[in-house]
Amino acid sequence: MTELPRIPLAGVIGHPIAHSRSPALHGFWLKRYGIKGHYIPMDVAPADLKQALAVLPKVGFVGVNVTLPHKEAALALADVVTDRAALIGAANTLIFRKDGKIHADNTDGTGFVANLRQHAPKWTAAAGPAAIFGAGGAARAVIAALIELGVPEIRLSNRTRHRAEALRADFGARIQITDWVQAGNMVQGCTLVINTTSLGMAGKADFRVPLDAITPDMVVTDLVYTPLMTPFLIEARDRGAQIVDGLGMLLHQATPGFERWFNHRPEVDDQTRAAVLGL
Repeated sequence: MTELPRIPLAGVIGHPIAHSRSPALHGFWLKRYGIKGHYIPMDVAPADLKQALAVLPKVGFVGVNVTLPHKEAALALADVVTDRAALIGAANTLIFRKDGKIHADNTDGTGFVANLRQHAPKWTAAAGPAAIFGAGGAARAVIAALIELGVPEIRLSNRTRHRAEALRADFGARIQITDWVQAGNMVQGCTLVINTTSLGMAGKADFRVPLDAITPDMVVTDLVYTPLMTPFLIEARDRGAQIVDGLGMLLHQATPGFERWFNHRPEVDDQTRAAVLGL
């Protein structure tokens, strides 16, 4: 009997995972391009992550996305780590290589930049400072990407100052820290303003930092995409700024993994957005 080729499997690992839109995204691309493959959401508890990553390649998985709370642990369990994943200190994309090694990457920063380039193509890194609210893992990915692009100054504010100071220690003097009670002031004179916190997300606390300093010549983006139009973005829009929602980052960060797993570079377009939004 002729041996049939293995159908490639991929998925997303998190805890919880039912909220993830990645299965809808990858499922849409698999169907669009007629690829025989599957993408599966997997709820894996932290204590089981190491065992899961050992077993998945043996049952046909070619790789997985990794989301909260596993991004740092996945990086530690990988055999090969890209420079950007090491710099960010977290992995969101794992590739199970044929030689048995786990290759870890972080595509959050590249997804963030691709989203900006698609929806705010006139923005340039050299134009002026960027202001970032939040100092978590997403902020690390964004800072790494902005520094690589050549943004001259990054103003950072976080509810707990010591986390912001940790990022300055890692990324250098280009990071300027502002206390959270004065966070609204750091926006003045910036060309790019970014919310990387969960404030404003459905079920989370509101974003209450004053945004009076936002002007029409700024690009303002929120990494939150549930809801798609956060109060942060609504206020920025009402002040005349160009806004970029967070869904595009989710879509663009997924393209490198899909290409590696299924050997096809997917396109991010209006149909892709509509599929993920369930329209």
